[in-house]
Amino acid sequence: MNEKPIDIFSHRKYWAECFGPAPWLPMSRAEMDQLGWDSCDIIIVTGDAYVDHPSFGMAVIGRVLEGQGFRVGIISQPDWRSADAFRALGKPNLFFGIAAGNMDSMINHYTADKKRRNDDAYTAGDLAGKRPDRAVTVYSQRAREAYKDVPVVIGGIEASLRRMAHYDYWSDKVRRSVLVDSKADILLYGNAERAIVDLAHGLADGKSIEELRYLRGTAYVTNAPEPGYRLIDSSSVDQPGKVEPLLNPYEGMEPEVCETEASKSDADASDASAVQIVSLLASSAPSRDVIRLPSFEAVKDDPVLYAHAARVMHKETNPHNALALIQAHGDREVWFNPPPIPLSTPELDWVFEQPYRRRPHPIYGKAKIPALEMIQHSVNIMRGCFGGCTFCSITEHEGRIIQNRSEDSIVREIEKIRDTSPSFTGVISDLGGPTANMWRLACKSEEIEAKCRKLSCVFPGICKNLNTDQTPLVHLYRRARAIPGVKKVLIASGLRYDIAVETPEYVKELVTHHVGGYLKIAPEHTEDGPLDQMMKPGIGTYDRFKNLFDKYSKAAGKKQYLIPYFIAAHPGTTDNDMVNLALWLKRNKFRADQVQTFYPSPMALATAMYHSEKNPLKKVDRDSKYVPAVRSIKQRRLHKAFLRYHDSDNWPALRDALKKIGRRDLIGNGPMHLVPSRQPPKRHRVVKTRGTTPFRTKHTKQF
Repeated sequence: MNEKPIDIFSHRKYWAECFGPAPWLPMSRAEMDQLGWDSCDIIIVTGDAYVDHPSFGMAVIGRVLEGQGFRVGIISQPDWRSADAFRALGKPNLFFGIAAGNMDSMINHYTADKKRRNDDAYTAGDLAGKRPDRAVTVYSQRAREAYKDVPVVIGGIEASLRRMAHYDYWSDKVRRSVLVDSKADILLYGNAERAIVDLAHGLADGKSIEELRYLRGTAYVTNAPEPGYRLIDSSSVDQPGKVEPLLNPYEGMEPEVCETEASKSDADASDASAVQIVSLLASSAPSRDVIRLPSFEAVKDDPVLYAHAARVMHKETNPHNALALIQAHGDREVWFNPPPIPLSTPELDWVFEQPYRRRPHPIYGKAKIPALEMIQHSVNIMRGCFGGCTFCSITEHEGRIIQNRSEDSIVREIEKIRDTSPSFTGVISDLGGPTANMWRLACKSEEIEAKCRKLSCVFPGICKNLNTDQTPLVHLYRRARAIPGVKKVLIASGLRYDIAVETPEYVKELVTHHVGGYLKIAPEHTEDGPLDQMMKPGIGTYDRFKNLFDKYSKAAGKKQYLIPYFIAAHPGTTDNDMVNLALWLKRNKFRADQVQTFYPSPMALATAMYHSEKNPLKKVDRDSKYVPAVRSIKQRRLHKAFLRYHDSDNWPALRDALKKIGRRDLIGNGPMHLVPSRQPPKRHRVVKTRGTTPFRTKHTKQF
């Protein structure tokens, strides 16, 4: 394993550099001819429309590889019913790069209620149906049909979060690693610029995929564990009798444990129902150890083992101390190298300063691509998240260590938008990333960071080793809005308000200059039970932020409003929890128009809770505490209805639920009641036609 990766821009460029950057990465042979290309070195297949913008994965990977001297073509949203579309650009010299797009294809296609969506924000014209379900698998198989001897490399969010045996919400079962189903040669997980650059140069130098399996952030199928590794067996939660000490697959996972010291054993040495363990926290040196996870066949049939495997995997997310993992699938093994080393600031600057056009490929004409409309004039300033929210998969994909762009690079991108975008009106719609205010925040000690195995730096409280000073971000905001031609810089990314309150000057700057009337934040719930399962702070932290928000809005002479987001039906949530949340919403005069129901996305810890009804934040065994999972569609809709307590369509279901849980006191017509005792009659709306005779068109609700 290479522990000191080569800088992403230090490779000697491939010979095709002489062609220079393409105006657009070609999507047809005609475009290749115009560029003077006889072939592509790499062809990227994507489920999204091709938008040459640094917020679209195919553009980032394509431009990065182009920056290394390779000729890169794009096959966007091909007809997957045959291999013909995969031959459109000819045979690639090095490999096919396959991605589903910026979203998992199943999440793209289906709502949380498993209803088929009729739109697609990543498709021209917002049209649905331009990609298949489980796009990575389908595209990989078709690429293999097109050219059997060309390596197939899979990556992106869908491949990344399905890299091991995973619970699939849509089929309600545990599915195999996407590597096995797709029959790809190698999988690159996370933000894979470093790995794909190393892979491309290695293949160009004549190496085989097998010779490049040492790369971090990769996974592949093999017949047996790699030689020279010590196997740590964590394939079972029940191992009777006395066993040899093992490295602890749970060390440092307990939220209440300080990660600067090795914690106590996760299981008592005399406990015959648990694996014996020893501390692993004290060392962050390169390891030749590999942890054996429970096999696909085991986790498929045993939800407790699934939760155990999820716990072990999530522990191995710190690239400075993570071990390799291995998981059997039948008679084959899927091997997972440790996560990639984060990109340095100069490397990230280089990635974002490639010659992106920030527009859709001309093939789409005037068709709108909604996803672009939202972010065309936004600027990504960082990657990663150390929040660790269990319903979110950012950590598993981008990592918990924040990767930062330099201030100068960010300013240059804003100036480029100003100078090159025909539709720019002077408003930067966002300066952010996965979070708005984690830029330049990190552990105060590199040594502690290299040893820490905690999943969150801010739960159950902010770690004392975390630098929370956001004054550099204040300086960035001031510099950005001082750029000539820039009228307004808005902040639209999710704000971590528990960190924001640590720097009141930041909140003042944000509220005074960078809120467009409304600021969206996500307390997610009001009750400690669900919040603990989410690894989110208590509602009191929201109150502290709201006080600052209101104070500085008033001082600035502005009427501005917080828009809080909440999740219904999250694991660990009871009907009573939703009642209390609804009452909080009513007391605070919030009427949510759009609400979110928990969506069990692949690999998230909350998804493991949903499937297993165990809490993988704590040691998992057969007797672990039960976590209620809101599984039935009826109950999921009920929890969603509590968030929209003001909608009369929801009142019958809410009345029935309140009666069942003994809260009839909340049914009535007084100001403290949640729903009225009677259903109001529906009125018919009268709409006039071109004549004078009215007719009934639809029912409207009377409130």
